[in-house]
Amino acid sequence: MDQRFENELKKVLSERQVKTGEPMEMHTTFRVGGPADYFVLPETKEELRETVLLCRREEMPYYILGNGSNLLVSDKGYRGVIIQVFKSMNKIRADGNCIHAQAGALLSAIAARALEKSLKGFEFASGIPGTLGGACVMNAGAYGGEMKQVLKQVTVLDSEGNILAIPSEDLEMGYRTSIIAKEGHIVLEAVIELEEGNEEEIRSLMEELKNKRVEKQPLEYPSAGSTFKRPEGYFAGKLIQDSGLRGFSVGGAQVSEKHCGFVINKDHATAADIAELMRRVSQCVEEKFGVALEPEVKRLGEF
Repeated sequence: MDQRFENELKKVLSERQVKTGEPMEMHTTFRVGGPADYFVLPETKEELRETVLLCRREEMPYYILGNGSNLLVSDKGYRGVIIQVFKSMNKIRADGNCIHAQAGALLSAIAARALEKSLKGFEFASGIPGTLGGACVMNAGAYGGEMKQVLKQVTVLDSEGNILAIPSEDLEMGYRTSIIAKEGHIVLEAVIELEEGNEEEIRSLMEELKNKRVEKQPLEYPSAGSTFKRPEGYFAGKLIQDSGLRGFSVGGAQVSEKHCGFVINKDHATAADIAELMRRVSQCVEEKFGVALEPEVKRLGEF
């Protein structure tokens, strides 16, 4: 730890917004991960901007975190600053058929607001366990819907500290990618454009999708959702299942018996267990089918 740097952080943020040695297992849906040197909680886009610019000036590594739903943090933790954009930047407001939300807003909360206003088109996202910021970066999607279908505009912070409003046509959204990801922008807020609908029909579809998730996904265990990206022409879960890996374990990590596309923390797994399991699964699938699985889960720290 660097006391001078910590003091500089506390000039930008209050003491209660700066934590040191924070265990990352408390902030990821995998429930694994060692301590981050610094864990900070900006509450405004100005505080976020000043924190990022400080890190860049001091050449201090930093990572923007939502609710940690697509992340595997090393058991050794992270040598740098974790900047969490979540509960302190999660305001949502509806305006006509548009919903304006900050990057830390949960997709489930945005879907609930859309339902409240009888706006349809966001039902697909109601069960995705992530924040709006991460969903914009990776064009999150499920059950035939994806963010590029509903985004009107995304406001970002670029690497130089400029705040830019990017209209939907310039977002370059594809499968699990966007201009935001390519340029390393940080999402601040977004405008979601929906259509007027029937409240009962919207509620019914949300309930139907929820039941599908409960039936097919291992929601009772910590995981990061789908572990691997969908290879072109295939389904990752089917390839893993056909490789005979259903229930395959390394330490406390396991390929879910319910859905082979999910790696779960079944019994006090470590990040090393999960990483090794993913490696072996990828190796086995490539040997059997000649298909290289690309992780959807991002790794952070030293493995």
